[in-house]
Amino acid sequence: MLRRNRRLRSNEAIRSMVRETVISPNDFIVPLFVVEGKNVKEEIASMPNYYRMSLDLLEKEVKELWKLGLKSVLLFVKVPENLKDNAGTEALNADGLMQRAVKTVKNAVPEMLVMTDVALDPYSAYGHDGIVANGKILNDDTTAVLSEMALSHARAGADFVAPSDMMDGRIFEMRSLLEDEGFDDTGIMSYSAKYASAFYGPFRDALDSAPVDAENIPKDKKTYQMDPANREEAVKETLMDIEEGADIVMVKPGLCYLDIVRDIRNAVNLPVAVYQVSGEYAMIKAAAEKGWLDHDAVMLEQLTAIRRAGASLIASYFAKDAAKLIS
Repeated sequence: MLRRNRRLRSNEAIRSMVRETVISPNDFIVPLFVVEGKNVKEEIASMPNYYRMSLDLLEKEVKELWKLGLKSVLLFVKVPENLKDNAGTEALNADGLMQRAVKTVKNAVPEMLVMTDVALDPYSAYGHDGIVANGKILNDDTTAVLSEMALSHARAGADFVAPSDMMDGRIFEMRSLLEDEGFDDTGIMSYSAKYASAFYGPFRDALDSAPVDAENIPKDKKTYQMDPANREEAVKETLMDIEEGADIVMVKPGLCYLDIVRDIRNAVNLPVAVYQVSGEYAMIKAAAEKGWLDHDAVMLEQLTAIRRAGASLIASYFAKDAAKLIS
């Protein structure tokens, strides 16, 4: 035999030298959940070892992340029930929890790249990403509020806004308003191909943002999030977002949608982010707790698979653990 492929697998030194896909802390976006209060660190029941934290602890957390080489955070807020309505009023509060969280991170670590979730579900009395009327989610009314929300985050100091709502035309509306108001350097990371997935349950527990069960309220998000059966539609959605001004595009969830990641990677020249979502995190945690699989090995294998499929960036609840293992 003149060709023996196993020569390049014979020891760790050669395997590492010819490895095609390498993960580094630079690849990660760290999702963080923020709550009101002081010295609050609440473990999320369906997401073991992941927490909601108050602003004082957020400050400590981002300093630790920076020391690990993690350079970007994606902020989510848990809004008190009394501040929720059907119009996203609290989302536009210049002194709201999100706006204060952005300032907290920037004051703690000015170099940290701060991304913010732009969607109405944490602020909605109905748990939807948009304004509800007559049993429907109003697209254009919602995009108007989302654009003002993005502007509020930019004024607070966000480097990137990350619209996760899947309303039509919202990237154009945000980009236009940000430009008009002088925030031409504020980036947009669009959730371009966000599927109506069953993997979001633990996240909705974390923010108490699941759709409410009430008369004349849509029971799910399938009229705006994408059908998991569709593939070609993802490329169409992504190209439209790029035309409207997105700087980074995202596929969500991760592992079950690696074909979509590769399709989009082949179609676009922008960075492609992938969100390894809460359900993916929870499954590994639960199986590892049972002793059914090796937590760290499976975690790194999944992250490698996402990068191998074409992801430039990965938003992952494993980012901190992975960074420690990599280092």
